Amino acid sequence: MVSFNKVIMAGNLTKDPEMRYIPSGTPVASFPIAVNHRYKQGDELKDDVTFIDIVVFGKQAESCSQYLNKGDGVLVEGRLQQRRWESEDGQKRSKYEVVAQNVRFMPKGRGISETGTGSGTSSEGTEGGDLSDVPF
Repeated sequence: MVSFNKVIMAGNLTKDPEMRYIPSGTPVASFPIAVNHRYKQGDELKDDVTFIDIVVFGKQAESCSQYLNKGDGVLVEGRLQQRRWESEDGQKRSKYEVVAQNVRFMPKGRGISETGTGSGTSSEGTEGGDLSDVPF
């Protein structure tokens, strides 16, 4: 069986990163981004926005928490993960999130275009840890 799970997306943070530490002491930062898709319908330009939760581990999590703010642009490379849990009222819940392996900070004032291109600095990080406590 062959499987491949790689996600690359560019967007803007919709909230400041939230920083926490898992029991092993590993730093974890999480933040949502908005990814825009612009398309033409008839003579009208429309935007379709998708909101994606990002989770980052290790030194890269600390960098994201320190240097990123709501509205900043990022290019994220990682893998898609489905997390499942049971709510307090007993309902089964699930969500998809991107576990980032690389987050590239986009230059201030340039934003993200609908093509998702840009340049900035990159910080390699580590992944792993228990995601059961990640908020959202």
